[in-house]
Amino acid sequence: MNPHPPAAHPAPWYPPSETEQLLYEAGLRGDTEAQLRVLAGAELYIPAPKAEVDADPRVITWRPHRDPSGQVCMPVLTRGMLPPWHPDWVFRGVSLRWIAEFDWPDPRELLGVNVGTPAQLLLPTAPPHRAVWLRCYAENDRPDGGRLLALRHGALHGPLAYGLACGVHLAIGNGVPWNEIGTVFRAYTQEREQLRDSWGITDHAGWQKQLNALLDARNSPPEPDFALRAREQLRVVHGEPPSADLWRETAAGHAQDIGADPDDVRGIEELVRRIIRYEARFRADGLLPPDGRVRTTVAYDYGRAVNLARWGLSARYCTQAEAEQAIVYAGALGKSAYRSWEEFSAAYALGRVLRFDDEEYGPFYEQNVLAHRLLAESEGSPWRHIPWR
Repeated sequence: MNPHPPAAHPAPWYPPSETEQLLYEAGLRGDTEAQLRVLAGAELYIPAPKAEVDADPRVITWRPHRDPSGQVCMPVLTRGMLPPWHPDWVFRGVSLRWIAEFDWPDPRELLGVNVGTPAQLLLPTAPPHRAVWLRCYAENDRPDGGRLLALRHGALHGPLAYGLACGVHLAIGNGVPWNEIGTVFRAYTQEREQLRDSWGITDHAGWQKQLNALLDARNSPPEPDFALRAREQLRVVHGEPPSADLWRETAAGHAQDIGADPDDVRGIEELVRRIIRYEARFRADGLLPPDGRVRTTVAYDYGRAVNLARWGLSARYCTQAEAEQAIVYAGALGKSAYRSWEEFSAAYALGRVLRFDDEEYGPFYEQNVLAHRLLAESEGSPWRHIPWR
């Protein structure tokens, strides 16, 4: 018998996202220039006590890290290496440019990226080195949404992943992983500003109120679903979708019957015309099949509910359990209202463009088309790995 059994091999390390993988591979090659290009386009984060940030959101206190050998560095983390959510610790979002322009008091200190991990990167911080960082930042593009991203350690199967997949359109638009719930969506101070300015949310109660409105499909205007219900009722009665004229006249008549004033009745008629034009464009662009139509736009509220849960968690306005419960519930609501991912996506798109696009077919429209195509065609799409039913 061999008294000295072979040593166990360490478990392989799987980078959580493309950013860490590129840093790791460039480090194996000794390619610092490639690592800097990755950092120039990456989100970088500095940890901070929540109480400190709340006391003065404008001031960033960057604390040095000392490893067991006594080496001192100033630490930053990439998104994939952020630790689990904690109520009392948040993260400041910074860029390579901000780091390069930081007033480094001691040129012997290093910049430490993902310290203590296989994707670790230690960089000298003397002025000539920081000048190279600034050049890299200026020369390299920083993606601003439009990509389908995921974390390997994020939710990929089960009810939570299903719910997160219902919010994937906004994740693509914001350039964040669709399947992560925890430490950040955007950086902490940015998240709080966005929730305050766009939603009027400044605390848990405000977050819960807006979340409830989304889950009850009460945030979006009621007129689109009023018009769509009229079409569905006609389809049931006649056994086929009604003509455009019959739909418009019936929807307007229903509005008049329940006491709408003449301006509102004319608004319903024009809304029907707008829906017809948008659906025709959806068919041309692949959001709907040749004979497809949207039956209800509640997907738009449910998809935003998923993201409001993520934003609330990132802003520390709710607990992880509350956010996850809301996301799972939004996913269940979406499943009950639609028959496929594609149908949900088209309904989400219609709800969004009716509210914001005004038939300009501008960014609000184009973002929906891009997200739908990415989800339909990408190998890593949740549509391919999470069954609708």
